[in-house]
Amino acid sequence: MSTNQSAAPDVTRRSERSRRAIYEAALALVVEVGYPRTTIEGIASRAGVGKQTIYRWWPSKADVLLEAFLDMGEQAARAAGQVPYTIPDTGDLAADLRLVLRATVDELRDPAFEAPSRALAAEGVVNEELGRRFVARLLEPQLQLYVDRLRAAQDAGDVRPEVDPRIALELFVSPLAQRWLQYTGPITYDYTDTLVDYALNGLAPR
Repeated sequence: MSTNQSAAPDVTRRSERSRRAIYEAALALVVEVGYPRTTIEGIASRAGVGKQTIYRWWPSKADVLLEAFLDMGEQAARAAGQVPYTIPDTGDLAADLRLVLRATVDELRDPAFEAPSRALAAEGVVNEELGRRFVARLLEPQLQLYVDRLRAAQDAGDVRPEVDPRIALELFVSPLAQRWLQYTGPITYDYTDTLVDYALNGLAPR
């Protein structure tokens, strides 16, 4: 057997290294200079690849950032041993919702998460196709976790059987998203704990 064959470069491994470098460069630049000033050229320079390499895999910087952001979430979940991730079911719905929403607060306040997430949310408003993919690939899978937990609570008799879980989850998820996106108030544990209380117990006198 020829020794040249065993010494041949591993193109797949090289491509994966390049892809990983591009992800890291895109995420870092968005944090450092903001999304408007992040360019394909800048990402390529930072990653140490040619810009044609990026254009061969992605049509725009928004697409690069979306893939990088999704990868960041997958890597974080894998490092935490939470693949696949599910909302805990301790039998106490309020406590479980408080726990996951507090973890969401931590993410929303982390610059490494916040900068690309805001950029994608903003870009998705003006770029409908990207917005649909952002929702389908990131938001809907996360919302489905709440649906699953609320359905389990219905099975346990902790939520009325006629309640639509997909609508119910918006009582605590949507206000948090709006406050974060529009800077209408502080993002705190107290705030999300209160959302859970209001959602599960209502506003009428008890």
